[in-house]
Amino acid sequence: MSRTNPSSFGSPPRQSIAWAAGLIALLILAAYANSFSGALVYDDRASITENESIRHLWPLGPVLAPPAESGTGGRPFANLTFALSYALSGLQPWGHHLLNVLTHTLAALTLFGVVRRTLLQPALRTRFGADALPLAAAIAALWAVHPLGTQVVTYLSQRTESLMALGYLLTLYCFIRGTTARPGLWHPLAVVACLLGVLSKEVIATAPLLVLLYDRTFVAGSFAGALRPRWKLYAALAATWLPLAFLLVGVRDRGVGYGLGIPWFDYALTECRAVLLYLKLGLWPYPLIFDRGVDLVKTTASAAPFALALAALLGATLWALRRRPVLGFAGAWFFLILAPTSSVVPVIQQPVAENRPYLPLAALVSLGVLALHARTGRRATLLAAAAGAAVGIVATAHRNRDFASEISLWSDTVEKMPRNARAHYNLGVPLDLAGRRPEAIAHYEAAIAIDPAYASAYANLGNALTEQGRPADAIAPLATAVRLQPTHANAHYNYGNALLHTGRSAEAVGRYQASLRLDPPQPKARNNLGIALLQTNRPLEAITEFERALSLKPDFADAHNNLAVALSQLGRLPEAIAACEAALRINPAYSGAQNNLDRLRAKQREAAPQP
Repeated sequence: MSRTNPSSFGSPPRQSIAWAAGLIALLILAAYANSFSGALVYDDRASITENESIRHLWPLGPVLAPPAESGTGGRPFANLTFALSYALSGLQPWGHHLLNVLTHTLAALTLFGVVRRTLLQPALRTRFGADALPLAAAIAALWAVHPLGTQVVTYLSQRTESLMALGYLLTLYCFIRGTTARPGLWHPLAVVACLLGVLSKEVIATAPLLVLLYDRTFVAGSFAGALRPRWKLYAALAATWLPLAFLLVGVRDRGVGYGLGIPWFDYALTECRAVLLYLKLGLWPYPLIFDRGVDLVKTTASAAPFALALAALLGATLWALRRRPVLGFAGAWFFLILAPTSSVVPVIQQPVAENRPYLPLAALVSLGVLALHARTGRRATLLAAAAGAAVGIVATAHRNRDFASEISLWSDTVEKMPRNARAHYNLGVPLDLAGRRPEAIAHYEAAIAIDPAYASAYANLGNALTEQGRPADAIAPLATAVRLQPTHANAHYNYGNALLHTGRSAEAVGRYQASLRLDPPQPKARNNLGIALLQTNRPLEAITEFERALSLKPDFADAHNNLAVALSQLGRLPEAIAACEAALRINPAYSGAQNNLDRLRAKQREAAPQP
């Protein structure tokens, strides 16, 4: 098939394209205007709050080598963008939200370009070419304001998904441009875009295959016709799998892979249900649930209805790829992009996640708009698209409100999935921090009732009971926590606190020491270990722990004051006084340190020789 310039068919003025792009951007702003004050939630702590690698933009080495436990582990370009938004607003959410919305807007505009140029391809231009611009704008706008996108746009740590989608779409857009003009410029840019996607998230692995399928469907007419003139391009796109393979080293530390607790077959059965759920949410996005937990389909009989329906859809896609290639390409778009996360490779923490259909959703929207246009014509289609965009904006803005705080987000999740243990636990955490301990305790207990092996829920329940003034009641859940997970440093620490509050100081020493063996840089644990050592008449060892705590946190007023107590027990009054003074410099309103200082000065005066 000869190469055809799609822009030669009814090419619209640049001003019309610019107006359409501006309208798409305005609709996105309307949908996400209330997202900028949204809180940092859940994995945002790993990607932003606790991610030391984004604190500075230079030198680039640490920025491009994020720790595996961060949400950007193995995703250096994504980590770089978090460093940029951190430079903009620090830990204030607005800068991170701004970059998320900007990334989403660029992805929507790129989709607009891809769809418009595709509708001008020979396979579609007779039917849709005259309306390519408004149809492409309608598709991009509906995709951009669809409430299913909030899981990617409003949830900050999922920027990895939107960056991947942007790289995926740019790869395809640059390929399409290069088939009509200046391939020496556009096709290398396609490879660069694909590489940036690789450096953002692993899902882009299927992009070279989808580009080849696009070439066969819309440009060359056959795989041979695509590969012969452009084999160097496809070799370069395939070469991006090499850095991808390198970045996947250590992926098990990120909870992805075999042998991590979820059998591949159970995961595959679960994904049959998940893919059909994504289809349903694309058509009717309710209810949207932040975290659907780890609810696996474990029997073939339970999965059979989903597997049969999915097999029928896959079969229809394969048939269409041969007989109705354009329709088949839309199906392949949906399934190929989902394949890396929704097949047989387990993603341990989230077998089902609403961020995954973000880019596949574009195929569903495109099919819906084009089918409506073919049936009702331009006017009715654009009116329906306008109504759909209005509904999408309202629904997206409404969903954004759930992300206003961790309490509101997890409350919504618990309401929609009351049997989700992780949701109850994660609702308990912010309630606990807000001082609403009876509510927090109730949710920790609910998490344990659903999952009796939930060690972190036992650990936090014990801590909440101690903080509520019930340390004796905390002992049993904390003992269970360390039995279930002996490597849980925080459980040992909380256990030590409960023991200390019940006067069992010698046992508390052992728990604090266990916690510190597992996680040495804990100034609070060092300080509390020092208190327990003091209570067991070991002031020299206590001094060592207080000094270690202060080496980790020099502005730790409590540790300075406790050091003063230990020093005074050994008669080292000048040093004890200096430690109290240090505590008061940090916190002038520290009454305990002031009382201690007054006592020590009085004792020093008594010990002074009388004239």
